[in-house]
Amino acid sequence: MSDQPSRQGGDWRLFRGDNLRRTVDLPPAPPWRSFGPDPAEPGGAEPLFPYLIGPQEADVVTAAVLLRRPLLVTGYPGTGKTSLARAIAHELDLGAVLHWPVNSRSTVQEALYRYDAIGRLRESAVLGEGRRADLPVGDFVRLGPLGTALAPTGRPRVLLVDELDKGDVDLPNDLLTVFEDGTFEIPELARLPETQSTTLVAIADDPSARTPVVRGRVRCTEFPVVVITSNGEREFPPAFLRRCLRLDLPQPTGERLRGIVAAHLGEQALESAEDLIAAFLNLREQGELATDQLLNAVFLRGAGVELSAADLLDAVYRSLSGTA
Repeated sequence: MSDQPSRQGGDWRLFRGDNLRRTVDLPPAPPWRSFGPDPAEPGGAEPLFPYLIGPQEADVVTAAVLLRRPLLVTGYPGTGKTSLARAIAHELDLGAVLHWPVNSRSTVQEALYRYDAIGRLRESAVLGEGRRADLPVGDFVRLGPLGTALAPTGRPRVLLVDELDKGDVDLPNDLLTVFEDGTFEIPELARLPETQSTTLVAIADDPSARTPVVRGRVRCTEFPVVVITSNGEREFPPAFLRRCLRLDLPQPTGERLRGIVAAHLGEQALESAEDLIAAFLNLREQGELATDQLLNAVFLRGAGVELSAADLLDAVYRSLSGTA
């Protein structure tokens, strides 16, 4: 493989566990673990590799964009659910992806906006209680990823709601009104006098930027492209599913895996990867594996790593559903 240093004869072992200090030249990281400017940012580089998706799956994405409906993407880990949002943003030139990683404590309110009341109180203490009114409330309000996606813009933003099934059981229902109406209220701004009806507030991905909020209400002009990922750990309410278009990403076939390897590591990587692909497909039938585990194995082989040594391949191909 090009762009990968060969480390034959055991030289690939950077760490030896012998407690001896030595200076080593670290080889380049895998392309998918090299970090730099966001490709969707202005001036950002083009993606290092294309996102591979079948025509039927691509048509479902197009339908969701045309209908302005959230896209609910399910599939095993490693099937490209999260990367799909970035691919949509890149192909449609919709800017950087707004990312809302969901966990068990996530709420719709915090994804919409945050009001730093303590920060405003602290600032008023510094200036003196008499000057508290001089502190614009909008300076202490910041829209979250969901709120920023609903802010009025000329072109829609892409919002990634990552792993919704890890959230509270009521979270999908809490999203229904927001998705249906495309608007929400910020009470702290709605209470302001008529003379302050328009307030500038910060947005999630650029604190220096401001968006106008009129009478405390944010209303989108273009409904965002919403990509919701789920690992299928639980079912969602029918009312929520009715408002989404569903896309189930299948496990990549052997041919698709070869295409993914070639896209990430070059066509020449396939020359020495056939046995790794065969082993991956065989093990995947017995337990859950992610595609990036195959990419890791192919990259290591190209770097001269002896994958058969000390059960290293077993470590790379360890099932995601196993407890061992």
